[in-house]
Order: sequence, then structure tokens, then C-alpha cells
Amino acid sequence: MKFKFTLLFTLSSFILFSQDIAILKYKGGGDWYSNPTALPNLINFCNTNINTNISDKPQTVETGSIDIFQYPLLHMTGHGNVFFSEEDAVNLRNYLISGGFLHIDDNYGMQPYIVKELKKVFPNKQLVEIPTNHAIFNIAYKFPNGLPKIHEHDGKQPQALGVFHEDRLVLIFTYESDLGDGWEDTVVHNDPEDVREIALKMGANIVKYAFEN
Repeated sequence: MKFKFTLLFTLSSFILFSQDIAILKYKGGGDWYSNPTALPNLINFCNTNINTNISDKPQTVETGSIDIFQYPLLHMTGHGNVFFSEEDAVNLRNYLISGGFLHIDDNYGMQPYIVKELKKVFPNKQLVEIPTNHAIFNIAYKFPNGLPKIHEHDGKQPQALGVFHEDRLVLIFTYESDLGDGWEDTVVHNDPEDVREIALKMGANIVKYAFEN
């Protein structure tokens, strides 16, 4: 797989041959480190079922670091406050419009903070509902009804909200679903195996979409 980024702030570009995923460490005091078994379990599922070759030890990168450009997919989660400095917002915007992809999974309580901070990243864009016929719901496994409901939270319908840049989905915010809890070891939340499988399959769709688009 050939993956190209243009580093706008250096006016240079490079080719990245990578299928790795990184955890995004953000400011604000929110627990960016939550769900420690989730991403390794998703990676194992993807390597077994959709022919990826992802390192089973995901690295952690900070929002304002150039290191984010090493990864085609960043995963972000938590329960609480999120804060992007101006430098963080510019770096993340450059990453996303240059070919990167961000999955933000609300672990419950993140929504009001991330919506506000994303306005710094894309001042002229809004989160919009991703239609159920979009590739991210169909690329590896079929989800004709869109994002699955994994945990109850406030009992609301799950929503997959996205940001598009030049017709490419660059960011998905999964809300009132909690995919990450579904990816965790069974003993953490005691989710039934069929629920965990649904969560992992939706996660695999996100991974495959991020790697191929």
C-alpha cells in the first residue's frame, strides 16, 4: 500500500508504507489512555480477518507532534475534557487533509468537548451524519443500518458523524455507541460475544477504510 502525505508546513512530501495505528494523546485532562485492551484486540481481529499487518503494540503520539504523520490512522478516545492548542489544531488539520484519518470514539462524556475543539481544526466545516450507504459501513462488513449500538449510555441512537475534505471522509466521530468498550477484553465489560464481534467488525471497517482511502 502506498500512502502519501504532503507536509504543508515544510512544503515537502514523502511516501509512507505503513499499516500501523497510533493512539492520540491530547491535552485537557481527559483520559486519552482509557480502554487499554481495546486497540490491541481490534488490531488482532483485523490482522486475522481482513489481511492487515498492523503492529500489535500501538504507539502513542501527541496531537502537536510531527510523529502523527507516520500513521495512516489515529485513534482517539476518552470520557472527559479535550483541548487543542492552535498548534495542535493546525498540525491535525494538515495531517487530515494530507491523507490521514482520525477515529474519535466517545467513551461517554467526550462529545461536548470534542465538538468545540474540532471547530479549531476545521473552522468552516461541521460534523455531519455519515450516510449508511457510505463505504465505511460496507467496505469489509455490511452495516445496512449504520453504526451499531454497543453500550447503553444515555439510550440515544448511535451516530457516526464525519468531516469531509474534497469528498473524502477524513474523520469519524462515533457517538452513543462505544465501539472501544466492545473491543476490550471480555472480562472488562462482560459484553456477549456477538456484541463484541459486531463492535470489532465495525472497527475493522474503519481500519480498512482509513488504509485504503
